[in-house]
Amino acid sequence: MMDLDEIDLKLLQALSQDATLSAGALGRRFGLSQPAAWRRIKRLWSEGALSHRRLVLDHEALGFGVTVFLGVKLATKGRVSLEDFERAVTAIPEVQTVEHILGVYDYRLRIVARDISDFERVLRRRIMALPGVGDVEANVLLSEERLPGPLGGAGAK
Repeated sequence: MMDLDEIDLKLLQALSQDATLSAGALGRRFGLSQPAAWRRIKRLWSEGALSHRRLVLDHEALGFGVTVFLGVKLATKGRVSLEDFERAVTAIPEVQTVEHILGVYDYRLRIVARDISDFERVLRRRIMALPGVGDVEANVLLSEERLPGPLGGAGAK
């Protein structure tokens, strides 16, 4: 585990909300020079606290008005069936995330679709045709709030 001070936590929180912030802007916000802020950010990258920059698409604005979380229980378990399922499911463009989980279901998928009938098409023609698929359970997303995560309260005083 990394040793993070209050400034590191503030930098991580700010970057998790807006990864486009410059070292200069972050330095001004937290009382650092631009080079000092850059050194800290570079260290956070090199030590693995930061690993990706992602662009978040507005699915609804792009015509995908329905998000469904699908629990998938594989009918047959084993290393080969897991790998086959993962390889096949990641090739489906409507599947946004694939999470291998512990519990009643083996996987949790986040799927976007234009509407419910489009989701039904994806479910019937793509998901249910995947190798090893047994039981599924769909939960339609009604609303979503982005929570700050474990660093949300840290350094926000």
